[in-house]
Amino acid sequence: MAVRIAGVMIPNEKRIEIALTYVYGVGRPMSKKILEKAKVDPNTRVKDLKDEDINRLRSLLEKDMKVEGDLRREVGANIKRLKDIGTYRGSRHAKRLPARGQRTKTNSRSIRGNVRNTATSGKKPAAQKT
Repeated sequence: MAVRIAGVMIPNEKRIEIALTYVYGVGRPMSKKILEKAKVDPNTRVKDLKDEDINRLRSLLEKDMKVEGDLRREVGANIKRLKDIGTYRGSRHAKRLPARGQRTKTNSRSIRGNVRNTATSGKKPAAQKT
């Protein structure tokens, strides 16, 4: 029995506290708060949850929080707004560079897709015969 919460398949073998973090917008602290509200033991495995527990978790996530599609849309709209009004931060997003002041001479591998260009000697190649 696979559990589906907020359009995401939750892994059966994991503890519910960890499994909830598979939903975009739910981290460990938020997961703990949700489980506390729903009165579900965080150490319970997903496969051992009762149907009423799953329904309680699902309803809490859907009515109280912005998760998955709605959250992704909102974040995308915020970035688009920054680009449209021409802010520095918006231009950094457009160029796919770090937007929060990090250095880029080294250490911006994840945002730039692990590009590793090695420096050449600077010596021009010899002219080819025609």
